[in-house]
Amino acid sequence: MSASTNSYKPNKLALFTAMTAALVITSGCQSLKTASTTNQPTTTVQGQNAVQPQKLESFNITGKIGVTVPAKDNTGAQGGSAFYAWGQENDRFAIELIGALGIGKTNIEYNGQTATLVSEKTGTLTADDPETLLMKATGWQAPISQLPYWVSGRPAPTDSAPQLDAQNRLISSVNGDWRASFTYNGADKLPNKITAVQPQGNKVVMTINH
Repeated sequence: MSASTNSYKPNKLALFTAMTAALVITSGCQSLKTASTTNQPTTTVQGQNAVQPQKLESFNITGKIGVTVPAKDNTGAQGGSAFYAWGQENDRFAIELIGALGIGKTNIEYNGQTATLVSEKTGTLTADDPETLLMKATGWQAPISQLPYWVSGRPAPTDSAPQLDAQNRLISSVNGDWRASFTYNGADKLPNKITAVQPQGNKVVMTINH
């Protein structure tokens, strides 16, 4: 079920306050601060005569995520969407989803070792990684572990075949059977939209407000 245009959009300040508290408990951080690529080291993309920005170790983003899954048993492709707020600190993150892909308001946390999901429909679920957790809760697939790199405008360590535009910005990358493409607002260095697809029909579209 897709979230309508009248769906409640998460209050950024309130969500980030809650997510910061959760991350403080697990990481001992005082607050979440968005890291800047300015004056940070750059990394050469293998096979490309260009450099890519350093992965953002801390960030706060909001936006909307839509997921499509392939047809099953003559039912046709299905999809859902949610507004999100995502706070990241190193390997730890907290995500709140509103209109959450058919399972109601949802919170996902990852402490670097264990992922926890709490929703109105599923209760509390845990798994070793966020991809397994999302599959367990919803039956949906999304490349969550790669997203912190892609949000930073750089390929994940396990990516292959990264492609850059004339401004040396990442415009496509491949991770396993996921193929991601990136769009930018004007001359921005960080993407405002990521689209990831699999050959079997899974698709994730994520808009990003940095």
